[in-house]
Amino acid sequence: MRAQDTRTGSGQAVVVGGGIAGLAAAHRLLDSGVRVTVLEASDRVGGKLLPGEIAGARVDLGAESMLARRPEAVALAREVGLADRLAPPATATASIWTRGALRPMPKGHVMGVPGTAAALAGLLSDEGLRRIGRDADLPRTEIGDDVAVGAHVAERLGREVVDRLVEPLLGGVYAGDAYRISMRSAVPQLFQAVRAHDSLTEAVRDIQDKAAAGSRTGPVFMGIRGGVGQLPLAVAESVRARGGEIVTGAPVTELRRTGPQGRPDGWRITAGDRVLHADAVVLALPAPAAATLLRAEAPAAAAELAAVEYASMALITLAYRRADVTLPEGSGFLVPPVDGRTIKASTFASRKWGWIDEENPELLVVRTSVGRYGESEVLDRDDEDLVGVSRHDLREATGLTAAPVAGRVTRWYDGLPQYPVGHHARVARVREHVAAVPGLAVCGAAYDGVGIPACIASAYAAVDALRGDRAGVDALTANPVQSLHGGAGE
Repeated sequence: MRAQDTRTGSGQAVVVGGGIAGLAAAHRLLDSGVRVTVLEASDRVGGKLLPGEIAGARVDLGAESMLARRPEAVALAREVGLADRLAPPATATASIWTRGALRPMPKGHVMGVPGTAAALAGLLSDEGLRRIGRDADLPRTEIGDDVAVGAHVAERLGREVVDRLVEPLLGGVYAGDAYRISMRSAVPQLFQAVRAHDSLTEAVRDIQDKAAAGSRTGPVFMGIRGGVGQLPLAVAESVRARGGEIVTGAPVTELRRTGPQGRPDGWRITAGDRVLHADAVVLALPAPAAATLLRAEAPAAAAELAAVEYASMALITLAYRRADVTLPEGSGFLVPPVDGRTIKASTFASRKWGWIDEENPELLVVRTSVGRYGESEVLDRDDEDLVGVSRHDLREATGLTAAPVAGRVTRWYDGLPQYPVGHHARVARVREHVAAVPGLAVCGAAYDGVGIPACIASAYAAVDALRGDRAGVDALTANPVQSLHGGAGE
């Protein structure tokens, strides 16, 4: 089939990728009066934000909450008409399933790193608590330009802190390995504090003191009635209402500069039988897909992006008759890998989100997650098997023996980019190479944070950079968005 050549005039931008980052980029481009086309390879928009249902109940089958202490996601939701549907979690009380029991999630820590040994009493062994107390007597550890979270915490406080708390918390965000994950990229607040103090616990207490002095109010996390998966749908509707075009089922196969040799003046984008010409392109894609498209025009950036690794995971959503189920209090629990369980977390969705409870008084919805970095083989199990192992672990953790009335498995292959030591430097190099190519920008979860606000901030910074304002890009490169954990199973 001969390609359709769609020529456009000046002020045309193409966004490749229809996840929340790409949609946010399109939304911001339209603010400038630019004509925008979004090309999405799959048959839907939204990426890892996926609304769905189970036994007639509306649920999220992907990400379920967004950090409210960053403004971007909540502000965008309000801007696209979702203000009256914003809803914080009904409970944020979670547990850790470790050493054979559900134990209350401790307070007084920063991503699992405590300010005092007492903060983890009841979770760690007596020896583990004593090991934390020795931190103040250790000589200062120089961490240089970056350091792995787990490695540094284990050196200062002992491995038990990492294995029982830091690992499951970071795993809930990145599905990664705490002993590989970059402190600078994943927990930037802690990284800066560690560089300014002699002991790790002192650094944590400094963060806590500053947070207390700031007296921030309001919920840390926010959801949306009907599911966070409603957000990309509302943004897409807004983009279309303002004149933007969104094309699904349109995988981009080639991206080339056009114009006289040595003086390129635009882009040629090939997507199936369609060819578009644009003044600017925003790539809002996972790193491997972006690398493939950039090989011809930005080979150095492509090489860097091709090296970004990903973790795969699956979410198992279960619906029970409420009359058949008695669950512990709270929003759910996390599971340390050191305990050898299959699931890594469980969310009691009907407890965590009041709107699920209100809409489905006869049902109780629970979800579990499986899969960590380097464990993609678990996703190869069939649905019945994954439901079975989830039920087994739920029974062991909570005593839940009832049979669900429905079960749903959602697999996210290569769903979460990994942020190993040196990730921030790689992102800086990518942006340097991309900035040398006129009319090109990149954004998404592979750069400055995996959470929804981080992806939106990345999109806004990319669009602003195309307009000559690099303040947002520079700010994100210097200070990535910390992705916090809001309970269990994020």
